[in-house]
Amino acid sequence: MSLEARLHARLARLADHPAAAGLADDVAHLDGRVLTHDTIVEGVHYRRGDPPESVGWKLAAVNLSDLAAKGARPVGALLSLTIGTPGREMAPGEWEERFLTGLAAACESYRLPLLGGDTVALPDGAPRVLGLTAIGTAPVPAPRRSGARAGDLLLLVGTVGAAMAGLEALEQDREASGALVEIYRRPVPLLAAGEALAPFAHAMMDVSDGLLLDAGRLAAASGLAARVDLARLPLETAFIADKGADRAARLFAATAGDDYALLAAIAPADEPLVRQSLPSDARLTVIGRLAPGTGLALHDGDDPVDLPERLGHEHHRD
Repeated sequence: MSLEARLHARLARLADHPAAAGLADDVAHLDGRVLTHDTIVEGVHYRRGDPPESVGWKLAAVNLSDLAAKGARPVGALLSLTIGTPGREMAPGEWEERFLTGLAAACESYRLPLLGGDTVALPDGAPRVLGLTAIGTAPVPAPRRSGARAGDLLLLVGTVGAAMAGLEALEQDREASGALVEIYRRPVPLLAAGEALAPFAHAMMDVSDGLLLDAGRLAAASGLAARVDLARLPLETAFIADKGADRAARLFAATAGDDYALLAAIAPADEPLVRQSLPSDARLTVIGRLAPGTGLALHDGDDPVDLPERLGHEHHRD
């Protein structure tokens, strides 16, 4: 068991309030509210050289994506802002000011009012650790990870792989630009799609750690087995231009993470209604099914494919 899994199990024992649901989901459900908290760390979730504006945007977006996965509308946020050591290229406070500009842009775009939070100064040279708690209102009951049923379709709204391809481009060339870099730096939370999909979803979550890892989590939480078809994975045009669309490229996309697409389980009979309900610009793809049993099976069309050793991103793997 990984260190992250062991710590999660300990925290689940502490979080004994019914709203926490044993930490089996990305959010807490409390009196019609959905609460979520995400942290992003310099050198882990964003690069030291990323524009501060994009970091502020991303911090809001990753939290809003958790709300989207419950069909929730944002109503407020609390910010944890760390004040770091200025770099040679910036004056004291410039990084934080630019970060807040990006955060403000995301909050304005998605109508997320800032309600409060905390600020703290970091020791010299320490990486920035930034946190946000987002609060939303959701339908009752909001879809959890654990409600999928045998025979359900696995739906994906959005695409996979592009953000990590953008990160790879930056690692090869710090001045890289283009669609993939923009997708990595400025994820788009699918709030409208989540709100439209939630009434039909037996289970739903966002894809942040890798499609295969997160599909396995949804299936396990629901006590089911999942089958995912690589051939059906939706890919961005820019991703295909950069990496192609062969099996290796699709395995990269299926395990990449940082996508913030929505993964849902619905009854097959509801698929036409879901397609009618989603916003016109939403990209919806049936990528697999759920069945009795346990585990995750991977196919490429009719061909079985061995699961890769790494299904996605896990913290502190042993």
